[in-house]
Amino acid sequence: MSNTNFILLCDSFLINLNDKEHHLILRRIQKHHIDNVDQYKQKILFWSQQYDEVIWLDSNNYKQKYSSYDAVLAVEAFTSIQTDYNDAFGQVKEYQSITKDWLFGYLSYDLKNDVEELSSNNFDGLHFPELCFFQPKKLFFLKGNTLETHYLNFVSDEVDDDLKSILQTVAIEDVESKQNGNDIKIKLRTHKDEYFNKVNAVLNHIHRGDIYEANFCQEFYAEQTTINPIEIYNNLNRISKPPFASFIKLYDKYLLSASPERYIKKDGNKITSQPIKGTAKRSLNKLEDDKLKKELSEDIKERSENVMIVDLVRNDLSKTAAKGSVKVEELCKVYSFDQVHQMISTVTSQIDDATHPVDVIKSTFPMGSMTGAPKISAMKIIEQLEVSKRGLYSGAVGYFTPDNNFDFNVVIRSILYNESEKYVSYSVGGAITAKSDPLKEYEECLLKAKAMREVLES
Repeated sequence: MSNTNFILLCDSFLINLNDKEHHLILRRIQKHHIDNVDQYKQKILFWSQQYDEVIWLDSNNYKQKYSSYDAVLAVEAFTSIQTDYNDAFGQVKEYQSITKDWLFGYLSYDLKNDVEELSSNNFDGLHFPELCFFQPKKLFFLKGNTLETHYLNFVSDEVDDDLKSILQTVAIEDVESKQNGNDIKIKLRTHKDEYFNKVNAVLNHIHRGDIYEANFCQEFYAEQTTINPIEIYNNLNRISKPPFASFIKLYDKYLLSASPERYIKKDGNKITSQPIKGTAKRSLNKLEDDKLKKELSEDIKERSENVMIVDLVRNDLSKTAAKGSVKVEELCKVYSFDQVHQMISTVTSQIDDATHPVDVIKSTFPMGSMTGAPKISAMKIIEQLEVSKRGLYSGAVGYFTPDNNFDFNVVIRSILYNESEKYVSYSVGGAITAKSDPLKEYEECLLKAKAMREVLES
């Protein structure tokens, strides 16, 4: 959508508010009991595919301190905004301030160009908008066995029919697979020797003192390829069971994400960021798995990576924080996921009531775990050495609430798909520090890419 269309939408919306037709933005909220939650998740996600705008967020019942919901579905835009990086944060700030409602969407990595004097000139095979948010007509929140529906009033008479339709939906596992027999050829945008050369170039920058750390990424892709997005997402999610999984359908563009990482959350006046730095493989043998976990927790290189990013996050949060309120609640704690062990830190701050939620995001974007330190220098070097535009990869997916809270993940361990152009892409990366070994960094990339490759090629 162009900026002009957004203004027209907002003008119409403002007229409705000025006419005191407040029922247009009020939501009818109902609670419902769900017997089989796992089965219901499959049914509701499959049911949602009738709409052009779909965002599904799933925590996979992962026990975490800062969880708000087990799963959320947002469908069918009432209003929306799509734009490139030019004044993107200003536009979404205006949109959020006007609607004062639930907004779901994403921020691409290339919004860095709105925050700093930077550019993105690398190859882009996906062509996603750089920012997209929509105000859904219909919302579903799952917590335990309770489903809460939030329908805008003018569609609230559709709730009962929708719930019946969801129960009658045949889940994807119950139908014949469309993916079987699809011959997907995964290609490397950066081959192994070239990867080594580029990592060594990053190391040269580090040894010269230009940066301390940079997150260097590479793209894997397939052309002239058709996939079944729900099936791929379900298989990826089943393999990984991450706490920040997401499925996005925006017309012909899809994100299928098994992200383990929270970018940033606002709950009242508290801001929480949970950067991940440090990865180790899992083992089916418990003794060996415990050993791998312990080794990660004690690994000097991995801990130094994590601590550098924690310092960067502390600095970013301090831009909007009340004086003295930035705290590190957890440092280098190892969490276990189905595919890997990860080292996660938790950094929090307090903001005052006058601070706009979008300003908090803008002052911390892009997230330190996907850039490096110092951030601006690292982003410049990344742009020079990477060959693909990151786009939505290493951006963020999430939502704003009507009371100015928000929660966003980091888009990693994710497959991106442009259905019209038949282009499939996934990217992986790792933090390069002075102690990095190019071969070990390459092997870590392959470990992170394993689940995506398996679900696409199997």
